[in-house]
Amino acid sequence: MSAQAADMLHFETQAVNQGLRFILGVDEAGRGPLAGPVVAAAVCLKQFDFKCPINDSKKMTPAAREAAFHEIFEKAYVGIGMISEAAIDIINILNASHRAMDMAVQQLIWRMPSEITSHNTFCHRVMLLVDGNIFRTQLEYRHQTIVGGDGKSLSIACASIIAKVYRDHILKAYDKIYPQYGFAEHKGYPTKAHLSAIKWHGPCIIHRRTFRGADV
Repeated sequence: MSAQAADMLHFETQAVNQGLRFILGVDEAGRGPLAGPVVAAAVCLKQFDFKCPINDSKKMTPAAREAAFHEIFEKAYVGIGMISEAAIDIINILNASHRAMDMAVQQLIWRMPSEITSHNTFCHRVMLLVDGNIFRTQLEYRHQTIVGGDGKSLSIACASIIAKVYRDHILKAYDKIYPQYGFAEHKGYPTKAHLSAIKWHGPCIIHRRTFRGADV
């Protein structure tokens, strides 16, 4: 295991020492953009030694994120949740983010072997490590919020990479449908070029109508 990975396992080790067995890192991508969905990921590592450097996804290059994305799928159980821009307008971005996180955790649990998840003690042996300072959830699992967790926990860092890369793929696909907005470049974030495109072309169907600052 690399020194970097070992340094980012404090919260995982702490949870294991409390008797918890299944540690899930949870993070999202897409709270700040003016367009597109919010995507959350949950990651339960089966191995901790990575060939690719793992870090907060915002501190990694696109190529490094892409390589890590594939390795994480090889070495972890992964779940992904997504809430559309239309739903974000209805329930607000914070609630949408938390709902996407719940969906990601549920999908991950569904992908785990049934002989593990069907055990009557399973729910009591799960810990969610969630990036941020608040997490409103309908799930019954124990959770811990960690501010800046994507740079402090290996599990959360992996979740941040999965969520970021998955969402970037979606926005690149949208770019082919709506090339006038430049989604492949800014991924829906409020850059000067994006704001100018909205002003010139008006909003398209994937723009969040309740977000301020974009005249949408």
